[in-house]
Amino acid sequence: MRIALLTYSTKPRGGVVHTLALAEALSRAGADVDVWTLGRGGDATFYRPVDPAVGVHAVPFPEQPGEDVGARIQRSIAVLRDAFTPDAYDVVHAQDCISANAALPCLRTIHHLDTFTTPALAACHERAVVDPIGHVCVSESVAAEVKAGWGLSPTVIPNGVDAERFARAAGPHGAERRAAWSDTLGPYVLALGGIEPRKGSIDLLEAYALMRRRRPDVRLVFAGGETLFDYRDYRAAFERRAAQLGVDHVMLGVVDEEELPALVAAASAMAFVSTKEGFGLAAMEALAAGVPVVARDLPVLREVFGGAVRFASEPMAMAGSLASVLEDPPDPEIGRALAASYTWEAAAAAHLELYSTCT
Repeated sequence: MRIALLTYSTKPRGGVVHTLALAEALSRAGADVDVWTLGRGGDATFYRPVDPAVGVHAVPFPEQPGEDVGARIQRSIAVLRDAFTPDAYDVVHAQDCISANAALPCLRTIHHLDTFTTPALAACHERAVVDPIGHVCVSESVAAEVKAGWGLSPTVIPNGVDAERFARAAGPHGAERRAAWSDTLGPYVLALGGIEPRKGSIDLLEAYALMRRRRPDVRLVFAGGETLFDYRDYRAAFERRAAQLGVDHVMLGVVDEEELPALVAAASAMAFVSTKEGFGLAAMEALAAGVPVVARDLPVLREVFGGAVRFASEPMAMAGSLASVLEDPPDPEIGRALAASYTWEAAAAAHLELYSTCT
């Protein structure tokens, strides 16, 4: 079976991480898999090495200075569509809105639903939900949203987690790299994904400002942040509020893939306060490393994490939960066991079963 998985970027965003891990697991299961993406900013391949058994097609996508978000997304769709060769594959599976529009007709994984106010982007989002020939969601909660909004019935296939990689970073072999982060940052609360509205960054800032009254020794650290969208106004509002609160936070930007597990494992806690998620892979990786997690109280995160994390709905409660896990960390084995229960092998097997009904 020849399978094409399509994603929109080479950068380390959640959907891209999912695409590569799924492609490699499908390949290990005996499938012939290619991954197609847009090579933004001169990228010729992904942010990390990919198993050589998986084909990689990074379509050149040069930057155009001054291009607005809507025009960039429409150009992204057109460039990927023009380069992609769907007739070479038995299964075409898009992992996001952009690649779905480029590859229709195709299967589509809906990780989470977005809300756009710009007509062109709203239409793009709508086509990527309505027009695919089949749908996958990584949680029952998102599948229920899709059913309620469009009357569709997606197949639910949970994410896998590379739990061993993050558990290893928390063990004796990862001690040196963890120490390097701890020596640089001291004790810290970590947030992954950069500063953007969906990540609830300003809520976290407010929560941290309250929490540090009890734990002034703990820093707030952000890592990641690659995105297609222009969040300059939100980031400016974030920095203004940080200045008002007197919060001196650390912005690491995109962290090298080899260093990420140690950064996670050295954290005193992870704050995962997104307003929308499909599964919560970064939080699951933190649990695999034995790091306590405070998550926003969303139905999807209740479904996926159960009692393995602390939940909070607003900054005051987030502050209390962060202080609580810092002062009295929960049993890490509960989170480790949960993370280890989600495997990419199981995800690949479920995808292959679905694909067999589509060919």
